[in-house]
Amino acid sequence: MTVSPASAPVGLSTAARLVRAQGPAPALRRRLAAFTYEGVLLFGLFMVVGFIYSIATNQRHALHGREGMMAVLFLALSAYFLWFWTHGGQTLAMKTWHIRVVAQDGSPVSIKQALQRYLAAWLWFMPAWAGAWLAGWHQSKLLYGAMGVWILIYTAVTWLLPQQQFLHDIICKTRLIDTRA
Repeated sequence: MTVSPASAPVGLSTAARLVRAQGPAPALRRRLAAFTYEGVLLFGLFMVVGFIYSIATNQRHALHGREGMMAVLFLALSAYFLWFWTHGGQTLAMKTWHIRVVAQDGSPVSIKQALQRYLAAWLWFMPAWAGAWLAGWHQSKLLYGAMGVWILIYTAVTWLLPQQQFLHDIICKTRLIDTRA
């Protein structure tokens, strides 16, 4: 018996998606491990994109063209996350740690939700950077200290939020699920 592509199942039923989306969030330890691993992987992306940018713009000094470099890296990051979140819901680190991002109803994340999530995820860093800038802290130890304290606060807030999801997931109506379940 041959099954035509039109009649083949294309994923989970609506009821199955809802059940999957209401499951427990992955443990905080696993989410933070994926976050750390993602940083290691993104270091490689930054090096490659920075190298290409430096060659393309004939950049001879790190401070020349710095704003352009930051803009290109921001766009490279957004392309990385938007691609993976909208094509399977998992970045490379999320696949390793068996974590997937889905919409609240369990369906795949739309491009709009992925973009919102990418921008809202900067809540991990921007409040600390903005506070340090407003306080006039320009030494790296103060900046990293402020960022470390803020990340601890941001992480601790998850214990107060519904289903222990991150704030940016609640804002964007997405959630992280455990793919092992």
